[in-house]
Amino acid sequence: MAAVAWAAIAEVMKGAPMHAYRAYLIGWNGHIVHRVDIECDDDEAAKERAKLLVDGHDVELWDGGRKITEFKMAMAQ
Repeated sequence: MAAVAWAAIAEVMKGAPMHAYRAYLIGWNGHIVHRVDIECDDDEAAKERAKLLVDGHDVELWDGGRKITEFKMAMAQ
């Protein structure tokens, strides 16, 4: 019975919307210069996408009011 329940949950989740994250590009003065909306299944996938944005700016990844991580320019290299 448990296998049937998990199969039903998996079927429902196929159409589930992805989770919305926001990546903020931070300027030299510590202020936000740009926001990028990211939709991913989970925090780890969002981190991978946000890390790609580090190009001359630090990047902060947020899930609503929860700061997930920060990527510094030097860390991305």
